[in-house]
Amino acid sequence: MAVCRAFFRLFAYSRRSNMKIGSKLKRMRIQNGLTLEELASRCELTKGFLSQLERDLTSPSIATLADILEALGSSLSEFFHDSPQEQVVFHQSDFFEDERDGCTIRWIVPNTQKNDMEPVLVEIPEGGQSFSSGPHNGEEFGYVLTGSVTLVTDTASYAVRQGETFYLDGKTSHYIRNDKKRTAQILWVCTPPLF
Repeated sequence: MAVCRAFFRLFAYSRRSNMKIGSKLKRMRIQNGLTLEELASRCELTKGFLSQLERDLTSPSIATLADILEALGSSLSEFFHDSPQEQVVFHQSDFFEDERDGCTIRWIVPNTQKNDMEPVLVEIPEGGQSFSSGPHNGEEFGYVLTGSVTLVTDTASYAVRQGETFYLDGKTSHYIRNDKKRTAQILWVCTPPLF
């Protein structure tokens, strides 16, 4: 019973301090040189569940967290012992990538739902287009890193070339189209987070 109370105190502390359980588990997995598949096999969990857990899209039960930590050579008390630190620098190993509507979205600052801004890298192949961003209460900024794209709004289309930027409020629907013969890459920043 005392162990359970201690764990719940630690768990509550992690919530108050905004500790990202999934991000910390991912760092531990990488430090142990394990793939998601290997860790899933050791814990008898699915790769999909672990992937969602590492992105802090779901929370584990106490028993599941204990099993994962055991597979990583740690324990609940060791896991919650660290003093929380806000991450300032993000490495490629922190990034998360997803395919959506024929384009690739790379979250370069993960778990930004709690932040005011959400920066992502969007890659649009030749002839492709991004998803449509509908009306919202916010703003968007884009910087074309490579290629050339067309920004299409409800009322107009704008050519945006490499090294150029766009800035819009969220009052109208819009998307980006790539009519050129090379992949375009855009640094896209939204506030509040949309992706």
